[in-house]
Amino acid sequence: MDHTLLSLGHGYSAGYLAQRLRPKGWKIAGTTRDPDKFRDFHAQGITPLLWDREAILPWLENASHVLISAGPTEDGDPTLALLKADIAAQATRLDWVGYLSTTGVYGDAQGNWVDESAPLTPATERGRRRVRAETAWSSIPELPLHIFRLAGIYGPGRGPFSKVRDGTARRIIKPGQVFSRIHVEDIAQVLEASMQHPRPGTAYNLCDDDPAPPQDVILHAATLLGIDPPPELPFEEADLPPMARSFYAESKRVRNDRIKSDLGIVLKYPDYRSGLAAILADEQAKQ
Repeated sequence: MDHTLLSLGHGYSAGYLAQRLRPKGWKIAGTTRDPDKFRDFHAQGITPLLWDREAILPWLENASHVLISAGPTEDGDPTLALLKADIAAQATRLDWVGYLSTTGVYGDAQGNWVDESAPLTPATERGRRRVRAETAWSSIPELPLHIFRLAGIYGPGRGPFSKVRDGTARRIIKPGQVFSRIHVEDIAQVLEASMQHPRPGTAYNLCDDDPAPPQDVILHAATLLGIDPPPELPFEEADLPPMARSFYAESKRVRNDRIKSDLGIVLKYPDYRSGLAAILADEQAKQ
């Protein structure tokens, strides 16, 4: 059977999903607002589309699967603003629709565990935008929607090593603060598993098994590199920009049982230690 994925807001996580699907014969188109990225998309076997309704519509009308990665802004969800009526018109024909959200929708749990049944009580404006976007997507009748709430994403090219190396990493200490995170390759395998076993209307938490304080990750990265770690810095003394400070407004441990029970997922990187080791090994192999 021919499978066609339309990736709206094609970025880091969607790119890793495409790497899994392309060798299996999938046709993939991805949108971008930057025509300079067209060459890179072509090199990856992805048809590039400008963020333009007329460019996207022929692919939407022929897609079997749709992935939405573009996040909401203060003006709302950009995909719905551009394509809501068109997507609604295709709802009953589509096999699967995935929306990449965030665990920020749960707000602050004061370090306690949350699962997909937890109330959505975001503590930040970013989280509130995500809740509104999830609600808007869920309101489209008969759309085979799957919501993926992603923890902090890391992977090749996106991790602590560069900042540790150049001396800009900081070990900010806020007692009781803990974050969940997820390696991008595990995001990709969860998305593919959901495509193979769709359960419309389901929300999934995407995170590893080991929530941890952010300073522990920096310390481990420095240890792997053989570099002295940055000194500890109390949160109250850290001069953080508003965006960075807002991340510390929420502390929670996120459960991932549903991806295991529903989709049979065995995480490739169940904790940050295994994930960071793999990133560093990959970097060294390419040198």
